[in-house]
Amino acid sequence: MDKESHLKKNIGFFVSTSLVIGTVIGSGIFMKPGIVLSSTANSTMALLAWFIGGIITLASGLTIAEVSVKIPKTGGLYVYLEEVYGKIWGFICGWVQTLVYGPAIMGALSLYFGSLVSNFFGFPQSSKLMIGVITIILLGILNLLGTQFGGFIQTITTIGKLIPIILIAVFGIFKGDVSVFNAASGSSQATLSMGAAVLATLFAYDGWMNVGFMAGEMKNPSKTLPRAIISGIVIVMIAYLSVNIAMFHVLPAKEIVKLGPNAAATAASSLFGAFGGKILAIGILISIFGCLNGKLLTFPRVTFAMAERGFLPGAKILSSIHPKFKTPVASTILQILLAIIMMIFWNPDRLSDIAMVAVFLFYGLAFNAVFLLRRKEKGQSSLYKVPLYPLTPIIAIIGTIYIIGSTLINAPVDALISVGIALIGLPIYWKLKGKIKSDQEVKAS
Repeated sequence: MDKESHLKKNIGFFVSTSLVIGTVIGSGIFMKPGIVLSSTANSTMALLAWFIGGIITLASGLTIAEVSVKIPKTGGLYVYLEEVYGKIWGFICGWVQTLVYGPAIMGALSLYFGSLVSNFFGFPQSSKLMIGVITIILLGILNLLGTQFGGFIQTITTIGKLIPIILIAVFGIFKGDVSVFNAASGSSQATLSMGAAVLATLFAYDGWMNVGFMAGEMKNPSKTLPRAIISGIVIVMIAYLSVNIAMFHVLPAKEIVKLGPNAAATAASSLFGAFGGKILAIGILISIFGCLNGKLLTFPRVTFAMAERGFLPGAKILSSIHPKFKTPVASTILQILLAIIMMIFWNPDRLSDIAMVAVFLFYGLAFNAVFLLRRKEKGQSSLYKVPLYPLTPIIAIIGTIYIIGSTLINAPVDALISVGIALIGLPIYWKLKGKIKSDQEVKAS
Protein backbone atom coordinates (compact mmCIF):
# COMPACT_ATOMS: atom_id res chain seq x y z
CA MET A 1 0.00 0.00 0.00
CA ASP A 2 1.20 3.53 -0.84
CA LYS A 3 2.56 5.25 2.28
CA GLU A 4 0.63 8.33 1.31
CA SER A 5 -2.58 6.47 2.20
CA HIS A 6 -1.37 6.22 5.80
CA LEU A 7 -1.36 10.00 6.20
CA LYS A 8 -4.41 11.14 8.16
CA LYS A 9 -7.00 12.91 6.00
CA ASN A 10 -8.11 15.48 8.56
CA ILE A 11 -7.59 18.81 6.75
CA GLY A 12 -10.79 20.57 5.72
CA PHE A 13 -11.75 23.72 3.82
CA PHE A 14 -11.18 26.27 6.61
CA VAL A 15 -7.71 24.97 7.54
CA SER A 16 -6.81 24.75 3.83
CA THR A 17 -7.97 28.32 3.21
CA SER A 18 -6.10 29.55 6.28
CA LEU A 19 -2.99 27.84 4.88
CA VAL A 20 -3.31 29.83 1.64
CA ILE A 21 -3.85 33.10 3.52
CA GLY A 22 -1.26 32.29 6.17
CA THR A 23 1.51 31.29 3.77
CA VAL A 24 0.94 34.37 1.56
CA ILE A 25 0.46 37.08 4.19
CA GLY A 26 3.74 37.34 6.03
CA SER A 27 5.57 40.65 6.21
CA GLY A 28 4.98 41.72 2.59
CA ILE A 29 1.70 43.48 3.20
CA PHE A 30 3.40 45.75 5.76
CA MET A 31 6.82 46.09 4.10
CA LYS A 32 6.03 46.50 0.39
CA PRO A 33 3.75 49.59 0.07
CA GLY A 34 6.65 52.04 0.15
CA ILE A 35 8.67 50.02 -2.37
CA VAL A 36 5.72 49.71 -4.78
CA LEU A 37 4.87 53.40 -4.41
CA SER A 38 8.49 54.50 -4.98
CA SER A 39 8.50 52.55 -8.26
CA THR A 40 5.39 54.30 -9.59
CA ALA A 41 4.48 57.86 -10.42
CA ASN A 42 1.64 58.16 -7.91
CA SER A 43 -0.67 56.33 -5.54
CA THR A 44 -3.15 55.43 -8.31
CA MET A 45 -0.43 53.62 -10.27
CA ALA A 46 0.72 51.91 -7.07
CA LEU A 47 -2.80 50.57 -6.43
CA LEU A 48 -2.90 49.44 -10.07
CA ALA A 49 0.35 47.52 -9.51
CA TRP A 50 -1.15 45.73 -6.49
CA PHE A 51 -4.26 44.94 -8.54
CA ILE A 52 -2.24 43.58 -11.48
CA GLY A 53 -0.16 41.45 -9.11
CA GLY A 54 -3.37 40.12 -7.60
CA ILE A 55 -4.87 39.31 -11.00
CA ILE A 56 -1.72 37.41 -12.03
CA THR A 57 -1.81 35.50 -8.74
CA LEU A 58 -5.52 34.78 -9.06
CA ALA A 59 -5.01 33.52 -12.62
CA SER A 60 -2.21 31.33 -11.30
CA GLY A 61 -4.40 29.96 -8.51
CA LEU A 62 -7.35 29.27 -10.82
CA THR A 63 -5.03 27.43 -13.21
CA ILE A 64 -3.27 25.35 -10.56
CA ALA A 65 -6.65 24.49 -9.02
CA GLU A 66 -7.51 22.46 -12.14
CA VAL A 67 -4.10 20.78 -12.15
CA SER A 68 -4.45 19.95 -8.45
CA VAL A 69 -7.91 18.40 -8.96
CA LYS A 70 -6.56 16.16 -11.70
CA ILE A 71 -3.49 15.25 -9.60
CA PRO A 72 -4.71 15.33 -5.94
CA LYS A 73 -1.57 13.91 -4.37
CA THR A 74 0.69 15.06 -1.55
CA GLY A 75 3.74 16.92 -2.88
CA GLY A 76 2.06 19.73 -4.81
CA LEU A 77 4.24 21.34 -7.48
CA TYR A 78 6.78 18.50 -7.51
CA VAL A 79 4.12 15.86 -8.11
CA TYR A 80 2.36 17.95 -10.77
CA LEU A 81 5.54 18.20 -12.85
CA GLU A 82 6.41 14.55 -12.35
CA GLU A 83 2.98 13.41 -13.50
CA VAL A 84 2.88 15.71 -16.55
CA TYR A 85 6.50 16.04 -17.73
CA GLY A 86 8.12 12.88 -16.37
CA LYS A 87 10.20 11.88 -13.39
CA ILE A 88 13.29 13.93 -14.28
CA TRP A 89 11.38 17.26 -14.24
CA GLY A 90 9.59 16.29 -11.06
CA PHE A 91 12.91 15.37 -9.50
CA ILE A 92 14.62 18.66 -10.49
CA CYS A 93 11.68 20.63 -9.09
CA GLY A 94 11.56 18.66 -5.83
CA TRP A 95 15.35 18.73 -5.50
CA VAL A 96 15.47 22.53 -5.78
CA GLN A 97 12.46 22.94 -3.49
CA THR A 98 13.99 20.62 -0.90
CA LEU A 99 17.49 22.15 -0.91
CA VAL A 100 16.81 25.79 -1.80
CA TYR A 101 13.27 27.14 -1.93
CA GLY A 102 11.74 25.63 1.22
CA PRO A 103 14.69 26.10 3.60
CA ALA A 104 15.50 29.58 2.22
CA ILE A 105 11.95 30.85 2.71
CA MET A 106 11.70 29.36 6.20
CA GLY A 107 15.14 30.69 7.10
CA ALA A 108 14.25 34.19 5.91
CA LEU A 109 10.97 34.21 7.83
CA SER A 110 12.70 32.95 10.99
CA LEU A 111 15.32 35.71 10.76
CA TYR A 112 12.68 38.38 10.10
CA PHE A 113 10.76 37.13 13.13
CA GLY A 114 13.92 37.11 15.26
CA SER A 115 14.79 40.65 14.21
CA LEU A 116 11.31 41.99 14.98
CA VAL A 117 11.19 40.24 18.37
CA SER A 118 14.60 41.75 19.19
CA ASN A 119 13.35 45.24 18.28
CA PHE A 120 10.06 44.83 20.13
CA PHE A 121 11.68 43.78 23.42
CA GLY A 122 14.84 45.84 23.05
CA PHE A 123 17.17 42.83 22.72
CA PRO A 124 20.45 43.28 20.83
CA GLN A 125 20.19 42.51 17.10
CA SER A 126 22.79 39.78 17.56
CA SER A 127 20.07 37.74 19.29
CA LYS A 128 17.88 37.52 16.17
CA LEU A 129 19.61 34.35 14.95
CA MET A 130 19.09 32.56 18.25
CA ILE A 131 15.45 33.67 18.45
CA GLY A 132 14.87 32.59 14.85
CA VAL A 133 16.41 29.15 15.44
CA ILE A 134 14.39 28.58 18.62
CA THR A 135 11.19 29.63 16.82
CA ILE A 136 11.61 27.32 13.84
CA ILE A 137 12.49 24.38 16.10
CA LEU A 138 9.48 25.04 18.36
CA LEU A 139 7.06 25.24 15.43
CA GLY A 140 8.64 22.15 13.89
CA ILE A 141 7.98 20.15 17.05
CA LEU A 142 4.36 21.33 17.23
CA ASN A 143 3.77 20.36 13.59
CA LEU A 144 5.30 16.94 14.17
CA LEU A 145 2.67 16.27 16.84
CA GLY A 146 0.12 16.06 14.02
CA THR A 147 -1.38 18.16 11.22
CA GLN A 148 -4.30 19.02 13.48
CA PHE A 149 -1.89 20.92 15.78
CA GLY A 150 -0.19 22.73 12.92
CA GLY A 151 -3.55 23.37 11.31
CA PHE A 152 -4.94 24.77 14.58
CA ILE A 153 -1.94 27.11 14.94
CA GLN A 154 -2.41 28.16 11.31
CA THR A 155 -6.09 28.98 11.77
CA ILE A 156 -5.49 30.96 14.98
CA THR A 157 -2.52 32.95 13.62
CA THR A 158 -4.41 33.69 10.40
CA ILE A 159 -7.27 35.17 12.42
CA GLY A 160 -4.72 37.02 14.57
CA LYS A 161 -2.91 38.58 11.62
CA LEU A 162 -6.16 39.66 9.96
CA ILE A 163 -7.20 41.69 13.03
CA PRO A 164 -4.59 44.49 12.63
CA ILE A 165 -5.10 44.40 8.85
CA ILE A 166 -8.85 44.91 9.27
CA LEU A 167 -8.36 47.64 11.90
CA ILE A 168 -5.92 49.61 9.75
CA ALA A 169 -8.05 49.16 6.61
CA VAL A 170 -11.38 50.14 8.21
CA PHE A 171 -10.17 53.02 10.41
CA GLY A 172 -7.75 54.28 7.76
CA ILE A 173 -10.39 54.39 5.04
CA PHE A 174 -13.01 56.09 7.22
CA LYS A 175 -10.82 58.35 9.40
CA GLY A 176 -8.09 59.41 6.97
CA ASP A 177 -8.25 62.79 5.27
CA VAL A 178 -5.43 62.57 2.68
CA SER A 179 -6.30 62.18 -1.00
CA VAL A 180 -6.02 58.49 -1.95
CA PHE A 181 -5.70 58.80 -5.71
CA ASN A 182 -3.12 60.58 -7.87
CA ALA A 183 -0.92 61.51 -4.91
CA ALA A 184 2.63 62.03 -6.23
CA SER A 185 5.17 59.54 -4.90
CA GLY A 186 8.06 61.99 -5.18
CA SER A 187 10.19 59.46 -7.06
CA SER A 188 12.48 60.71 -9.81
CA GLN A 189 11.62 59.76 -13.39
CA ALA A 190 14.78 57.62 -13.56
CA THR A 191 13.53 55.30 -10.84
CA LEU A 192 9.95 54.88 -12.07
CA SER A 193 9.05 51.39 -13.21
CA MET A 194 5.64 49.76 -13.20
CA GLY A 195 7.42 46.48 -13.88
CA ALA A 196 9.44 46.76 -10.66
CA ALA A 197 6.27 47.65 -8.75
CA VAL A 198 4.37 44.61 -10.04
CA LEU A 199 7.41 42.45 -9.31
CA ALA A 200 7.37 43.61 -5.68
CA THR A 201 3.68 42.76 -5.35
CA LEU A 202 4.21 39.28 -6.83
CA PHE A 203 6.86 38.59 -4.19
CA ALA A 204 4.30 39.64 -1.57
CA TYR A 205 1.64 37.36 -3.09
CA ASP A 206 3.87 34.27 -3.28
CA GLY A 207 3.11 31.22 -1.17
CA TRP A 208 -0.44 30.37 -2.31
CA MET A 209 0.61 27.11 -4.03
CA ASN A 210 1.93 25.52 -0.85
CA VAL A 211 -1.50 24.25 0.21
CA GLY A 212 -1.29 21.81 -2.71
CA PHE A 213 1.46 19.98 -0.85
CA MET A 214 -1.20 18.83 1.62
CA ALA A 215 -3.68 17.34 -0.88
CA GLY A 216 -3.03 13.77 0.29
CA GLU A 217 -4.10 14.76 3.81
CA MET A 218 -7.31 16.57 2.81
CA LYS A 219 -10.74 15.10 3.42
CA ASN A 220 -11.94 15.79 -0.13
CA PRO A 221 -9.09 17.32 -2.19
CA SER A 222 -11.03 17.52 -5.48
CA LYS A 223 -13.46 19.99 -3.88
CA THR A 224 -11.45 21.41 -1.00
CA LEU A 225 -8.24 22.36 -2.82
CA PRO A 226 -9.60 24.64 -5.60
CA ARG A 227 -12.06 26.29 -3.20
CA ALA A 228 -9.27 26.98 -0.70
CA ILE A 229 -6.86 28.37 -3.32
CA ILE A 230 -9.44 30.68 -4.90
CA SER A 231 -10.97 31.87 -1.60
CA GLY A 232 -7.56 32.44 -0.03
CA ILE A 233 -6.16 34.49 -2.92
CA VAL A 234 -9.28 36.67 -3.18
CA ILE A 235 -9.11 37.42 0.56
CA VAL A 236 -5.40 38.27 0.32
CA MET A 237 -5.99 40.51 -2.70
CA ILE A 238 -8.75 42.43 -0.90
CA ALA A 239 -6.55 42.76 2.21
CA TYR A 240 -3.58 44.10 0.23
CA LEU A 241 -5.64 46.68 -1.66
CA SER A 242 -7.54 47.74 1.48
CA VAL A 243 -4.40 48.30 3.57
CA ASN A 244 -2.77 50.31 0.78
CA ILE A 245 -5.86 52.49 0.30
CA ALA A 246 -6.01 53.07 4.06
CA MET A 247 -2.32 54.02 4.25
CA PHE A 248 -2.66 56.41 1.30
CA HIS A 249 -5.66 57.99 3.07
CA VAL A 250 -3.71 58.48 6.32
CA LEU A 251 -0.19 59.42 5.12
CA PRO A 252 1.02 61.51 2.16
CA ALA A 253 2.49 59.37 -0.61
CA LYS A 254 5.91 61.03 -0.33
CA GLU A 255 6.02 60.24 3.40
CA ILE A 256 5.17 56.58 2.78
CA VAL A 257 8.10 56.34 0.37
CA LYS A 258 10.39 58.07 2.86
CA LEU A 259 9.33 55.88 5.78
CA GLY A 260 9.65 52.64 3.79
CA PRO A 261 9.07 49.56 6.01
CA ASN A 262 8.07 51.83 8.93
CA ALA A 263 5.14 53.40 7.03
CA ALA A 264 2.56 50.91 8.29
CA ALA A 265 3.57 51.43 11.93
CA THR A 266 3.46 55.20 11.46
CA ALA A 267 0.00 54.96 9.91
CA ALA A 268 -1.18 52.86 12.87
CA SER A 269 0.28 55.35 15.32
CA SER A 270 -1.56 58.17 13.51
CA LEU A 271 -4.82 56.27 13.82
CA PHE A 272 -4.52 54.78 17.31
CA GLY A 273 -1.65 56.67 18.97
CA ALA A 274 1.62 55.12 20.20
CA PHE A 275 -0.32 52.11 21.40
CA GLY A 276 -1.43 51.51 17.82
CA GLY A 277 2.19 51.16 16.74
CA LYS A 278 2.68 48.44 19.33
CA ILE A 279 -0.50 46.70 18.18
CA LEU A 280 0.77 46.65 14.60
CA ALA A 281 4.17 45.36 15.68
CA ILE A 282 2.43 42.47 17.43
CA GLY A 283 0.29 41.94 14.33
CA ILE A 284 3.37 41.69 12.13
CA LEU A 285 4.94 39.21 14.55
CA ILE A 286 1.79 37.08 14.48
CA SER A 287 1.73 37.38 10.70
CA ILE A 288 5.29 36.14 10.21
CA PHE A 289 4.85 33.46 12.89
CA GLY A 290 1.77 32.12 11.12
CA CYS A 291 3.46 32.32 7.72
CA LEU A 292 6.43 30.32 9.02
CA ASN A 293 4.08 27.75 10.54
CA GLY A 294 2.36 27.35 7.17
CA LYS A 295 5.71 26.70 5.48
CA LEU A 296 6.67 24.13 8.13
CA LEU A 297 3.34 22.42 7.66
CA THR A 298 3.69 22.21 3.87
CA PHE A 299 7.32 22.20 2.65
CA PRO A 300 8.38 18.90 4.29
CA ARG A 301 5.65 17.16 2.27
CA VAL A 302 7.72 17.80 -0.89
CA THR A 303 10.71 16.03 0.65
CA PHE A 304 8.40 13.25 1.85
CA ALA A 305 6.85 12.80 -1.61
CA MET A 306 10.28 12.60 -3.26
CA ALA A 307 11.67 10.18 -0.69
CA GLU A 308 8.58 8.00 -0.96
CA ARG A 309 9.46 7.48 -4.64
CA GLY A 310 13.09 6.76 -3.82
CA PHE A 311 14.43 9.95 -5.39
CA LEU A 312 16.46 11.31 -2.48
CA PRO A 313 19.59 10.00 -0.77
CA GLY A 314 18.45 8.31 2.44
CA ALA A 315 14.96 7.88 0.96
CA LYS A 316 13.99 5.12 3.39
CA ILE A 317 14.53 7.37 6.40
CA LEU A 318 13.09 10.52 4.80
CA SER A 319 9.89 8.72 3.77
CA SER A 320 9.23 7.46 7.30
CA ILE A 321 6.02 8.44 9.08
CA HIS A 322 5.66 8.68 12.84
CA PRO A 323 3.66 5.62 13.98
CA LYS A 324 1.49 7.63 16.37
CA PHE A 325 1.24 11.15 14.96
CA LYS A 326 1.28 10.10 11.26
CA THR A 327 3.55 12.99 10.26
CA PRO A 328 6.71 12.97 8.05
CA VAL A 329 9.25 13.33 10.88
CA ALA A 330 12.58 12.92 9.08
CA SER A 331 11.56 15.16 6.16
CA THR A 332 10.52 17.91 8.57
CA ILE A 333 13.77 17.66 10.54
CA LEU A 334 15.84 17.84 7.32
CA GLN A 335 14.05 21.01 6.19
CA ILE A 336 14.60 22.64 9.59
CA LEU A 337 18.32 21.76 9.62
CA LEU A 338 18.83 23.16 6.10
CA ALA A 339 16.98 26.33 7.06
CA ILE A 340 19.15 26.83 10.15
CA ILE A 341 22.34 26.38 8.10
CA MET A 342 21.13 29.01 5.62
CA MET A 343 20.21 31.36 8.47
CA ILE A 344 23.80 31.21 9.71
CA PHE A 345 25.38 32.12 6.37
CA TRP A 346 22.88 34.49 4.66
CA ASN A 347 20.68 37.43 5.58
CA PRO A 348 16.88 37.19 5.13
CA ASP A 349 16.69 39.48 2.09
CA ARG A 350 19.24 37.40 0.19
CA LEU A 351 17.48 34.18 1.17
CA SER A 352 14.19 35.57 -0.15
CA ASP A 353 15.74 36.49 -3.51
CA ILE A 354 17.37 33.08 -3.92
CA ALA A 355 14.13 31.31 -3.04
CA MET A 356 11.99 33.21 -5.51
CA VAL A 357 14.16 32.65 -8.57
CA ALA A 358 14.44 28.98 -7.61
CA VAL A 359 10.72 28.30 -7.86
CA PHE A 360 9.25 30.47 -10.60
CA LEU A 361 10.50 28.42 -13.55
CA PHE A 362 8.61 25.43 -12.16
CA TYR A 363 5.51 27.57 -11.62
CA GLY A 364 5.47 28.31 -15.34
CA LEU A 365 5.74 24.63 -16.22
CA ALA A 366 2.87 23.83 -13.85
CA PHE A 367 0.65 26.47 -15.49
CA ASN A 368 1.43 25.04 -18.93
CA ALA A 369 0.48 21.59 -17.62
CA VAL A 370 -3.22 22.46 -17.74
CA PHE A 371 -3.03 22.56 -21.56
CA LEU A 372 -1.37 19.14 -21.68
CA LEU A 373 -3.83 17.61 -19.22
CA ARG A 374 -6.79 18.92 -21.21
CA ARG A 375 -5.45 17.18 -24.32
CA LYS A 376 -5.16 13.87 -22.48
CA GLU A 377 -8.66 14.30 -21.09
CA LYS A 378 -10.21 14.51 -24.59
CA GLY A 379 -13.40 16.22 -23.49
CA GLN A 380 -14.00 14.14 -20.36
CA SER A 381 -15.87 15.89 -17.55
CA SER A 382 -14.04 17.19 -14.51
CA LEU A 383 -15.09 18.42 -11.06
CA TYR A 384 -13.36 21.72 -11.76
CA LYS A 385 -12.19 23.53 -14.89
CA VAL A 386 -10.31 26.82 -14.94
CA PRO A 387 -12.66 29.64 -15.99
CA LEU A 388 -12.01 31.74 -19.10
CA TYR A 389 -9.76 29.04 -20.55
CA PRO A 390 -7.27 29.54 -22.23
CA LEU A 391 -6.94 33.23 -21.23
CA THR A 392 -6.52 32.55 -17.51
CA PRO A 393 -3.52 30.17 -17.78
CA ILE A 394 -1.94 32.43 -20.44
CA ILE A 395 -2.05 35.36 -17.98
CA ALA A 396 -0.39 33.14 -15.35
CA ILE A 397 2.35 32.09 -17.78
CA ILE A 398 3.03 35.69 -18.89
CA GLY A 399 3.38 36.73 -15.24
CA THR A 400 5.85 33.90 -14.64
CA ILE A 401 7.95 34.83 -17.69
CA TYR A 402 8.08 38.39 -16.40
CA ILE A 403 9.29 37.28 -12.95
CA ILE A 404 12.03 35.07 -14.40
CA GLY A 405 13.20 37.74 -16.86
CA SER A 406 13.30 40.49 -14.23
CA THR A 407 15.24 38.31 -11.78
CA LEU A 408 17.79 37.26 -14.40
CA ILE A 409 18.44 40.92 -15.21
CA ASN A 410 18.44 42.28 -11.65
CA ALA A 411 19.90 39.33 -9.67
CA PRO A 412 21.91 37.05 -12.01
CA VAL A 413 23.99 35.56 -9.16
CA ASP A 414 20.90 34.33 -7.34
CA ALA A 415 19.66 32.78 -10.57
CA LEU A 416 23.01 31.03 -11.09
CA ILE A 417 22.90 29.58 -7.55
CA SER A 418 19.50 28.02 -8.21
CA VAL A 419 20.45 26.73 -11.67
CA GLY A 420 23.72 25.33 -10.29
CA ILE A 421 21.94 23.35 -7.56
CA ALA A 422 19.47 22.04 -10.14
CA LEU A 423 22.35 20.84 -12.36
CA ILE A 424 24.07 19.17 -9.41
CA GLY A 425 20.90 17.18 -8.91
CA LEU A 426 21.03 15.60 -12.38
CA PRO A 427 23.83 13.05 -11.72
CA ILE A 428 22.18 12.21 -8.39
CA TYR A 429 18.91 11.59 -10.24
CA TRP A 430 20.55 9.25 -12.74
CA LYS A 431 22.34 7.37 -9.96
CA LEU A 432 19.18 6.97 -7.89
CA LYS A 433 17.18 6.02 -10.98
CA GLY A 434 19.70 3.26 -11.73
CA LYS A 435 19.52 2.03 -8.13
CA ILE A 436 15.71 1.94 -8.17
CA LYS A 437 15.71 0.06 -11.47
CA SER A 438 18.27 -2.42 -10.12
CA ASP A 439 16.25 -2.99 -6.94
CA GLN A 440 13.11 -3.58 -9.00
CA GLU A 441 14.93 -6.14 -11.17
CA VAL A 442 16.18 -7.96 -8.08
CA LYS A 443 12.64 -8.10 -6.64
CA ALA A 444 11.25 -9.32 -9.96
CA SER A 445 13.78 -12.15 -10.13
